[in-house]
Amino acid sequence: MVAPSDAKPAGKDEEKKGAKGKKDEEKEPELSEEDLALKNNLDMMVERLADPDAGVVKLALASMIAEIRSATASMTSVPKPLKFLRAHYDALKAQFDAMPAVQSENRASLADVISILATTKELTREVLKYRLAGTPADLGIWGHEYIRHLSGEIAEEFRVRREADSSASVDDLMALVKQIVPYHMTHNAEPEAVDLLLEVESLDLLEAHVDEKNFGRTCLYLTSCCAYLPEPDDAAVLRLALRIYRAQGKHHDALRVALRLNSREDVEAVFAGCSEPLAKKQLAYLLARHGFALNLEEGPAAVEDDDLREALREIISNSKLSEHYLALARDLDVVEAKTPEDVYKTHLTEGRAPAGAAAVDSARANLAATFVNAFVNAGFGQDKLVTVSGGDAGGAGESVHWIFKNKDHGKMSATASLGLVTLWDVEGGLPQIDKYLYSSDNYVVAGALLAIGVVNACVQNENDPAFALISDYVSNADVNIRTGAILGLGLAYAGTGREEVCELLSPLVVDTEVAVEVSAFAALALGLVFVSTGREDVVMSILQALMSRSDVELATPYAKLLCLALGQLFLGRQELAEATVEVARTLSDRISQFAVVALDSCAYAGTGNVLKIQGLLAMCGEHITAEEGATHQTAHQGAAVLGLALIAMAEPLGGQMAGRLLEHLLQYGDPVVRRAVPLAIGLLHTGNPDVLVMDTLSRLSHDQDAETANNAIVGLGFMGAGTNNARLAGLLRGLASYYYKEPTALFLVRLSQGLVHMGKGLLTINPYHTDRQLCSGVALAGILSVLFPCLDLKATIGGKHHYLLFCLAAAAKPRMLLTLDPEGRPLPIPCRVGTAVDVVAQAGRPKTITGFQTHTTPVLLGAGERAELATEEWLPLSPVLEGVVLCSKNPDYVEMEEGK
Repeated sequence: MVAPSDAKPAGKDEEKKGAKGKKDEEKEPELSEEDLALKNNLDMMVERLADPDAGVVKLALASMIAEIRSATASMTSVPKPLKFLRAHYDALKAQFDAMPAVQSENRASLADVISILATTKELTREVLKYRLAGTPADLGIWGHEYIRHLSGEIAEEFRVRREADSSASVDDLMALVKQIVPYHMTHNAEPEAVDLLLEVESLDLLEAHVDEKNFGRTCLYLTSCCAYLPEPDDAAVLRLALRIYRAQGKHHDALRVALRLNSREDVEAVFAGCSEPLAKKQLAYLLARHGFALNLEEGPAAVEDDDLREALREIISNSKLSEHYLALARDLDVVEAKTPEDVYKTHLTEGRAPAGAAAVDSARANLAATFVNAFVNAGFGQDKLVTVSGGDAGGAGESVHWIFKNKDHGKMSATASLGLVTLWDVEGGLPQIDKYLYSSDNYVVAGALLAIGVVNACVQNENDPAFALISDYVSNADVNIRTGAILGLGLAYAGTGREEVCELLSPLVVDTEVAVEVSAFAALALGLVFVSTGREDVVMSILQALMSRSDVELATPYAKLLCLALGQLFLGRQELAEATVEVARTLSDRISQFAVVALDSCAYAGTGNVLKIQGLLAMCGEHITAEEGATHQTAHQGAAVLGLALIAMAEPLGGQMAGRLLEHLLQYGDPVVRRAVPLAIGLLHTGNPDVLVMDTLSRLSHDQDAETANNAIVGLGFMGAGTNNARLAGLLRGLASYYYKEPTALFLVRLSQGLVHMGKGLLTINPYHTDRQLCSGVALAGILSVLFPCLDLKATIGGKHHYLLFCLAAAAKPRMLLTLDPEGRPLPIPCRVGTAVDVVAQAGRPKTITGFQTHTTPVLLGAGERAELATEEWLPLSPVLEGVVLCSKNPDYVEMEEGK
């Protein structure tokens, strides 16, 4: 019985051996006759390299090179000559070392062979080593894969040499680079040429190889990769793109880059360099959207033609913005005014809250209704609460009646809401606001002054009524009237750099006799007017105010507004803020850290600067034990959290890196850090209601810590601003019934509901525009004027300074695509709207949108959406279809139709 059982395993072993043998045969299949002949031929050539006769060696090398070149022409797999020669790699290297110097030509040819053979080995820069010893022939003959290997090794060798000695010679490497770059630029590999030149710090060589065929892909890659470069390399890359666009006559693209550089000289030069009137008008629409004021009367951008100058002034001043916005509303049939109840939809939640729950705090409820009414009817010029309906006395009586349904500061916001309802319509709005300037109630007068500022936000009227109406009230004895006048001026002239405003408000900033509240609002107004300019006299005024105020005054939320104003002056200016940061470090301990964080965060807003993010993260991670009543010791941590979002804003939609950082802060941060996280999330996702992020904020809105929950509610409002998002609206209705006993929380829920339905879904407050390539400094400054005060929510937005919410008027813009004919009349054109696709460095001509639907302009554009015309009958004058786009008739279109 034993023997048979012993025999079985032996049989199995034999089977295994047989199977293994078969596998080995499969692994190494027999070569075909053709391949075997090639292998034997190459083996023979390798043997002949040892021949003492130089002629024989030369012939063998020529044959070997011919075989390699014919095989590398198409790189679908590893070329067979390289596969067969790979085994002789060490022998070829030994032969190269042994070859006498007199055979210099043969040595160089052999170095060529070893160099290309080294691409199949993972060795230290041997492709480059033997390339430098090889023939000076055209590198392109060896194929694209070889050049890619060589480029990588050149970059590595350059880094190694420069690290060892910063003045080391790299002439031999640059000689190769000067051969590789033209090859890449003529073979649709522009991104690889840019990468190589960046690595060897010679980007200026690129310009000579750019032509009308490759400039588009080259500049698209340059403008995309600048976000990942340290300063000053990022600006150098953008300046190169600017020069290329200008050389190719692409004025709109050039202006976009100039605005990104935030360089007034470049913007004026590009604008002046465009001679075509219609193209110049399209540039003016881009400047208007960005909030960039330009002097057309004198200076580099002056326009001589009177008619053209007037037309451009009208466009840049946004005079037609209200008209275009209302045309969009009529097209979408949403002109009819909405009431706060249309937004609340309390009938859907009646079963959840006890009867009479809404009347817990009627004054607060009326204030909430004021804001909701203003937000939902923003820019429509009519509503059912504050505007005069029909112009009769009864209508006027009702509107006054509503304003007086509010208490104290509530009356100020109720009157100011007139400005938001009539937003951008200066001619129609001012007559309705003017009568309230003569009221006997100081709060109503203050609200009317703020309303004048709001209605003029981002619009420059040729008669300039705002300054004439407001300026006299700046020195009024009443603090509220002064505050309304100051903030009104700030909003009316946001981003204009108006000299008279500086002369009027700067003395109030430094005057220690006036209340710190007035000083802070004066600084904030100057921050809005001179945003991103770094204007020295305004900076010195604010620093002087921070130095001269007492510790008690510096402990108030108003001191933080002074710091925010300082940051707004340096918004996006990066290293220009460094000197001011150093001065800020010397301020009182109560405010110095907050000032430094606010300045740094604003200066690097939207840059994605990793070092700054790491510094802010380290601050957020500190566990500070604050003494009793010494909240100033941790106040800077909240600003640091907002700073993280501010710097990381330029990330693609969704902001995954910043999202992960904020998730960690939620888990491990101290209470002061956790409270700021929802605001940071709201800033990162403004007007972009991402489902996963929405769930995070929804969870935080039920947090045990009331301040965290309140900020989460505000974050939800910012996330859904102007989107009419149904899921978010449902979440907020649920929160309204959940917080029916909490006046502050309920007030914030109502505000967020109003924000979500802002402009009946036609507006956005997202500062990014033009395909997310540009960030409007004016819009961002307006948003920060609301979010930073939310760090002290109960004392500001939740207290008597709720009127700060009107700063969002500086950020509000229609999220539309409106096409106009050359005469400026609305032009309905079929267009496709879909999800934007990133096509940077993609081969060929990839689709730029996916999942599209076809509509007729005007159309709404959501976050992450892109539009393209669905017909060739009209040619857009802007490469990015967003906002107002002028279109000209395609001269070839009719001929094409006739030819069919």
